[in-house]
Amino acid sequence: MGIGASLFMIALGAILKYALPSSVAGVHLGVIGVILMVVGVLGLVVTVLIWGPRSRREADPESEIIEERRTYGRRPPL
Repeated sequence: MGIGASLFMIALGAILKYALPSSVAGVHLGVIGVILMVVGVLGLVVTVLIWGPRSRREADPESEIIEERRTYGRRPPL
């Protein structure tokens, strides 16, 4: 689950919990809203934990591979 899906689930859960009547035809929307918000928060935390360290990793200049390229005139050497 990505950040966008997590935020969508949190928003949908908040709408179900706070903006709609408490129950519709025997289904308690407040409970479903709380469940969606909890799942959205857990998905957001897991996404940040998995993808966060990859974006903050710095390259070690000593471990980088340096490739030397030679340039020639218009015709490559035989």
